[in-house]
Amino acid sequence: MQRVVLEPGLDPLSAFRAIYFGAPVVLSQSYRERVQQGALAVQRILTRDAPAYGINTGFGRLASVRIPASDLQQLQKNLVLSHCTGVGENLARATTRLMIALKLTSLAQGVSGVRPETLTLIEDLLTHDVLPCIPVQGSVGASGDLAPLAHLAAALIGVGDVMLNGQKLPAAAALSGAGLSTLTLAPKEGLALLNGTQFSTACALSGLFEAERLFQAALVTGALSTEAAKGSDTPFDPRIHALRRHRGQIDTAAALLRLMAGSQIRASHRDADPRVQDPYCLRCQPQVMGAALDILRQAATTLVQEANAVSDNPLVFADTDEVLSGGNFHAQPVAFAADVIALAICEIGSMSERRIAMLLDPALSGLPPFLTPQPGLCSGLMMPQVTAAALVSENKQRAHPASVDSIPTSANQEDHVSMAAHGARRLAAMNENAMAVVGIELVTAAQGCDFHEGMASSPVLEEVRKRVREKVPPLVEDRFLYPDLQAGLLLVKSGALLDAVAEVSLPGVERVGG
Repeated sequence: MQRVVLEPGLDPLSAFRAIYFGAPVVLSQSYRERVQQGALAVQRILTRDAPAYGINTGFGRLASVRIPASDLQQLQKNLVLSHCTGVGENLARATTRLMIALKLTSLAQGVSGVRPETLTLIEDLLTHDVLPCIPVQGSVGASGDLAPLAHLAAALIGVGDVMLNGQKLPAAAALSGAGLSTLTLAPKEGLALLNGTQFSTACALSGLFEAERLFQAALVTGALSTEAAKGSDTPFDPRIHALRRHRGQIDTAAALLRLMAGSQIRASHRDADPRVQDPYCLRCQPQVMGAALDILRQAATTLVQEANAVSDNPLVFADTDEVLSGGNFHAQPVAFAADVIALAICEIGSMSERRIAMLLDPALSGLPPFLTPQPGLCSGLMMPQVTAAALVSENKQRAHPASVDSIPTSANQEDHVSMAAHGARRLAAMNENAMAVVGIELVTAAQGCDFHEGMASSPVLEEVRKRVREKVPPLVEDRFLYPDLQAGLLLVKSGALLDAVAEVSLPGVERVGG
């Protein structure tokens, strides 16, 4: 995989996607002078002996407490140690790498007051695959993702645990084993490491990238379900969607047409079909999936801006030797983005489940009940739809906006928080649920198409059916279905389903063209 060279403040969404999916990372050398100037400014500010928040004062409600020069290094260390209060399971490896890369790109813009050697060590974590164990619970998404980022900072000073080559090790031992030295924090550095939205943003970006894969997989299964039900491709006619003008809808309809192009199944009922109109779960795919695509694209715009942002506080301006306190750490933009991603995931799964239910209902699909050749004696695919319904309902509960919640912290100094971390964290579970639903639809649609013996779908959808049948044999009589559903999920989750349709351009969250 091609290496990503981070250009702080200028990186496209594709760079962060590549990092998430495992690309190696290096930081552009262009940052060094800016960072050095920021660090020197901190030293000059200290010589003035005036209060500068977080440099020679306490933190939060303790900002009025002056710290003597002899304790400034200890102040930063204490900050890191006292804030390592995360609980719960550890952050996934891919998201941890992304979080570290985001912290790099923020600090490298030269207004956080850290030294170049500090950034070098952070970069070395990625290079040597020394990944801090970061508990996922404990951030409220304001004043920075303090607890998760504290666990990252702790690893730099040799405290806590890290993962190295799949093994959990004490941070100090792992750094030493990789030929790296632990860091002694300079004034301002602990605060710079802890302040920021990088945990929330990394989780939201991870959710976005997986939601993009989910969306594209659901386009494929939606097209296959349309074929299984002998549905019409007329609702995908571009003339319809040009009049609605929504870009996502237009792009989605075009993709569905491309997926179904050349289908014998569709040709068999193009003329004189007595049904006239299909159920909404088939006919309104462009409208529902297109709307989901539009809000995913909106979220992508917000998140790529945040990924390139400086969300530290206070900020050090070397040209004037000023330390300015603000609120860039407040993750409200990330919280809103995470909420709309959650809505999209929820609706993608909901439409998929409705198509499953439609295929199992002979009154709607024209196929045998529950897609079994022996209805009554066999239950066929009756229960997978129940599983899909359970997962969809679970996602509906998870989709409640996190951003409408707030709870005061730090003795009411931090009296409004975004809950971005929670909102972004839930996306992983929601994507997993929705992918399982789409995996069930994949198995169901393939089974439905089997009843159209002697007629092929489009070449690209036939390739999809082939991939399914390599893992899941036709359901002739009832059997232990768990492996079938797991195989469907893996085809979706791994990207293998999308590999099968690689020749067809599917819309994504980075829109190409006008």
